[in-house]
Amino acid sequence: MDTNMNVNNNTNKQNLARRLASPLAIAALAAAMLTWQRSAASAEAAVPIAAPLVDEPAADSHSETAVFAGGCFWGVQGVFQHVRGVTAAVSGYAGGGAATAHYETVSGGDTGHAESVRVTFDPTQVSYGRLLQVFFSVAHNPTEFNRQGPDSGTQYRSALFPLNPAQRKVATAYIAQLDAAHSFKAPLATRVENYTGFYQAEGYHQNYLTQNPGNPYIAINDLPKVENLKRVMPAIYRADPVLVRTN
Repeated sequence: MDTNMNVNNNTNKQNLARRLASPLAIAALAAAMLTWQRSAASAEAAVPIAAPLVDEPAADSHSETAVFAGGCFWGVQGVFQHVRGVTAAVSGYAGGGAATAHYETVSGGDTGHAESVRVTFDPTQVSYGRLLQVFFSVAHNPTEFNRQGPDSGTQYRSALFPLNPAQRKVATAYIAQLDAAHSFKAPLATRVENYTGFYQAEGYHQNYLTQNPGNPYIAINDLPKVENLKRVMPAIYRADPVLVRTN
């Protein structure tokens, strides 16, 4: 791997993370990481945005599911695990078929899948629209097309997979609202796609941020997102993450 830590669409992030975690690699890349960390901090800076003007109606149910894709699922999962009202956040794949829903295959970038997170939440505590606000403001940079930070490829695209017409209406209206208000420096690249199924990722991808806070990839790219959630949206931040059972 080169010292500027660029990751192309064929890179296995798991192997990259292991290599970066070794003391020798960290020492060799110390200077490069300092420069990278400065640029990454800027790229991952939260963008405070208005709440959606259109949201789902008040719910009687205490459980709803939504699927979000915003680059590497490690960070997106980590953010939603810290949102009050979320009861589960699972890393996985959406947009492709069951036969290709495997990390090594998805990493090729031609399966149609996006690394995604399935969020189960209590809509009486946090609405779908509020989760979208988290998604756009702190979970990722929605203006990047087919990439997110150091990762590039269609599997890292910004996408929403509404599970019902109400979610689609809210998602579509919010994207239009944010673009009309010029909330970001560039138009949103987020796509609203048809939901065709969600496939849970391998066990070693679950709770990755929580279990590997010292990993350089996590420390540089993802932990700032959780801190941004705490700072920008303190009312819905929870200190103890909701973890996935992997056994």
